[in-house]
Amino acid sequence: MNKGKTYTYFSNLPSILAGDHRHYDYAMKIDDDAYFWLENLAKFLLNKLREDLYYGMELPCNLEGQGDCGLNYTFMAGFGYVLSWDLVQWIAESNIARNNRIGSEDVMLAKWLNEGNKGKKRYNGIPQIYDYKEDLPDSYFRHDFIPDTIAIHRLKKNFQWVRTLKYFNVTHD
Repeated sequence: MNKGKTYTYFSNLPSILAGDHRHYDYAMKIDDDAYFWLENLAKFLLNKLREDLYYGMELPCNLEGQGDCGLNYTFMAGFGYVLSWDLVQWIAESNIARNNRIGSEDVMLAKWLNEGNKGKKRYNGIPQIYDYKEDLPDSYFRHDFIPDTIAIHRLKKNFQWVRTLKYFNVTHD
């Protein structure tokens, strides 16, 4: 649960970045226990429309073992997702978002978009976005490393980061 941090982040971005005179296509929210391979993310986004886009690891609201979030739609897992800039601007101006700030951040964001009839260009990043497998069995959102990875979540321990960075040859060349 959060007390509005996702709303605060996205609703303030347009005013924070207004003075730098750049054009933004997207904004991201990323947790500190997630590794994003930005080159692969850029390749994925290259041919996508830059409006009304919502991209991440899509989860159903009634995923086994996760409980029911009380919604009848999917949402992007909160560890990392991409919004097109028009959606960020909409959040900053939206009474829907402003009046529904408290709750599970990833579920609340999907709720805002659904109630506002926004984010209709949704892209599910699975299997390129996934949780670190460790010694757990494969599942809908957890598997071994793959070369075209965009993001890995649940890197809670140093050895997990080291293994991930070595696999993707980040610390060599």
